[in-house]
Amino acid sequence: MSDIVNKNLPRDVFLYLLSLITLIASAISFGILVFQYINIYFPDVVTDYYVSSSAYFGSIRQALATLVVIFPVYFLVSRFLSRDIKANPEKRDLKIRKWLLYFTVFVAALVIIGDLITLLNTYLNGELTRRFILKVLTILFIAGSAFSYYFSELRELRTRSKGGSDWMRIYKWVVVAVVIAAVGIGFYVAGSPASQRAARFDERRVNDLSYIQSQVINYWQKKNELPLDLGQLTNNILGVTIPKDPKTGESYDYRTLGSLKFELCATFETSGSGNNGNYPKAMPMSYPYYPGSETWQHGAGRTCFQRTIDPDLFKQPKM
Repeated sequence: MSDIVNKNLPRDVFLYLLSLITLIASAISFGILVFQYINIYFPDVVTDYYVSSSAYFGSIRQALATLVVIFPVYFLVSRFLSRDIKANPEKRDLKIRKWLLYFTVFVAALVIIGDLITLLNTYLNGELTRRFILKVLTILFIAGSAFSYYFSELRELRTRSKGGSDWMRIYKWVVVAVVIAAVGIGFYVAGSPASQRAARFDERRVNDLSYIQSQVINYWQKKNELPLDLGQLTNNILGVTIPKDPKTGESYDYRTLGSLKFELCATFETSGSGNNGNYPKAMPMSYPYYPGSETWQHGAGRTCFQRTIDPDLFKQPKM
């Protein structure tokens, strides 16, 4: 082994380990990202009936943050190692390189085999759906890309060729383009930081209105009449405090429309559907009353929600 190889061996070990770790992190983040897109655009009414699209945004943002930082590191490190090998062909035989190449191919092969077994088992159980197939294809794309790329590296190692095939070079850039596209879609789906903050304010407003509504119903159950204003709901002994708009600090609007009908109003910054997100249809009302059990569809701007109490549904249970 030449002097330059011995001199740079610690550096090469570090870079190859960094390449492997960033590859794994990028693959996991990309998989999470695509899985959330599939969950949003191909909902399963059986499992997602009570899950809103916004529930996936947290995972999307976390995967985006990881991918935006980690994938460029992986790309630059891999590119540096590739150029280093071209400049120093004797480094092809580094043991650390061989170990990591074989390890990557081995893991990718296991993932592909497990993916195909899962696909076949799901098909035999009669549970094959477009959503599941797309997730299987995503795993195959990730594992297959790693397997094909590093297997070609091993083949070059065995044949002593000085460069990869043209199709592999093209495929490598196709993978890079797919990752960039996935990141771009992520920013489009999850929205900008400003829009996300506005949406979180609106979620807080919906939760506040839902809480106020529950206190109004509880007040009616106890006194058989609606409160005249929100101040009547405040109770220091029971620890009931009526929330205000989280951004402006102003009180929410409330007024009675009859002996059993009332209205709650708030000013929203975005269009959304409150606690229910993108449900296929409204959630059924349950009793005892659950604050988030009905839709809170709203647009941007002032929106009012009228509620009518059903005495038979919300009557005070007998002790």
